[in-house]
Amino acid sequence: MKHTIRKALAGAAFAAALAGTAQAGTLAVNVAFKGAGQRVVWQQIFDQFKKAHPEIDLKVAFVDEEAYKVQLPGWLTTVSPDVVTWHNGERMAYYAKRGLFEDLTNDWNKNNWNSMYASTKEASSYNGKQYAAPTVYYSWGMFYRKDLFQKAGIAGEPKTWPEFLEACKKLKAAGIAPVAVAGRDAWTLAGWFDYLDLRINGNAFHQKLMAGEVPYTDPRVKKVYTTWKELIDDKVFIDNSLSYDLDAVQPFLFQGKAAMMLMGTFIAAGFPQNVKPEMGYFQFPIIDDKVPTAEDGPVESMHIPAKAKNKADAHTFLAYMETPEIGAQLAKGLGSLSANSKSPEPEEPISKIGFQILSNTKGGIAQFYDRDMTKEMADEGMKGMQQFISDPTKLDSILAQLEATRQRIYKK
Repeated sequence: MKHTIRKALAGAAFAAALAGTAQAGTLAVNVAFKGAGQRVVWQQIFDQFKKAHPEIDLKVAFVDEEAYKVQLPGWLTTVSPDVVTWHNGERMAYYAKRGLFEDLTNDWNKNNWNSMYASTKEASSYNGKQYAAPTVYYSWGMFYRKDLFQKAGIAGEPKTWPEFLEACKKLKAAGIAPVAVAGRDAWTLAGWFDYLDLRINGNAFHQKLMAGEVPYTDPRVKKVYTTWKELIDDKVFIDNSLSYDLDAVQPFLFQGKAAMMLMGTFIAAGFPQNVKPEMGYFQFPIIDDKVPTAEDGPVESMHIPAKAKNKADAHTFLAYMETPEIGAQLAKGLGSLSANSKSPEPEEPISKIGFQILSNTKGGIAQFYDRDMTKEMADEGMKGMQQFISDPTKLDSILAQLEATRQRIYKK
């Protein structure tokens, strides 16, 4: 009898520990987190929710981000929690198209999310319906050294492509490499591809390409690479960029050997104190003013699984989490930006600029190359970018190779 009781208790404890096993009447929420600091921030907000809604029995499972990615498909297809954290774009659409995420379109209409989250609505949508409640995101743009710009005689931040090219010319004349890039980390090259494509062809085209609907031999794709090749030929980037990862390339900026770097605002926290006052940040320059300006702004989000048991309280929970105040609190704690355009602006200077860029974007928010695309195609695409940087003359054969890969993966 004692053995049976112990076994039953052990089984109950194990079940309670598993994500998504809360009994009916409770609200089970699964959260991916990195580090103790992030967990503390989430917990503070959950404690506030409990005070505001004492009638809801909130049960939270915190799961390390890498383990979370592996476990999420199992939760969504078996015993599901009521709310999960995840990502927008292709990462969201993958589950939405399989019927594993709840349609949140009514929540968007009812809670004024269409206004507060206008810039992230496209990334939250699949087939014209919304399946995500955005929480935080971060901006991508050009970091630069103000003192080096001054030294080279550059009057202000380049807003157009001719101004950017002129700034690069002046920096080279002053003996300064215009742009640092960490080509050993292929995803940093993907940032360059994203921005050149967004500025030349626009977000609608970019998303079709990410979805495998456009051949890589399309002239519009080639134009992105030929524009990139012009920068390489003009020695805009540091030498041997494929030798450096992100950690190794940042000293080029810190030591004044390079003036600019295209990167997400998440790196700003690691700038040395003596360099921080000299670091500025501006929007990637406009190449074609007829193309609506879009940005990379990877969005974190919350979702209600289709198999959730307590959907009524899940909708109440999302309505609470999507308020401007909670958005600002979460963003500050996570070192990100609130996806809610009505949240108070961040106080940190670079975060403030990033917030303004993303909040005012009219051409849409892309999720970043490897979040907008299936993993296999993204991996091959970034490998192709490294091959291109290594030898730009092989552009046509690289694009032909990527097109063969696209046809194999997407059967198109």
